[in-house]
Amino acid sequence: MSPDPEIPLARIRALALALPEADERLSHGAPGFFITKGKFFAYFWHNHHGDGETIVIVKTTGRDEQAMLIELDPDCYYSPPYMGPSGWVAMRLDRDDVDWDRVGDRIAISWELVAPRRLLEAGGR
Repeated sequence: MSPDPEIPLARIRALALALPEADERLSHGAPGFFITKGKFFAYFWHNHHGDGETIVIVKTTGRDEQAMLIELDPDCYYSPPYMGPSGWVAMRLDRDDVDWDRVGDRIAISWELVAPRRLLEAGGR
């Protein structure tokens, strides 16, 4: 578990809110990032229900992509409780070797998966 969740949260917040029409609000007591008047694309959890993890949860195209990511790098990715059955994937942020470029890419991909056509046609991210 990250000793200071504000450090990874600040990085997640900067990555998520840099995307067009992205906004933040609490969802079930944790920061969630969504497209204004639209859907969520990322969640930040720190010690959620005492699990000891500091993670970002992002949308995938579905269970196949989720399984592929977990198989490729199980130290980084796992299926989170509640949202995993819907294809969302968790990325661990409490490791010394977090690849923040990869985290940013996954957040942007997740944004693209929920963005309305008008944002995508306007150039997306």
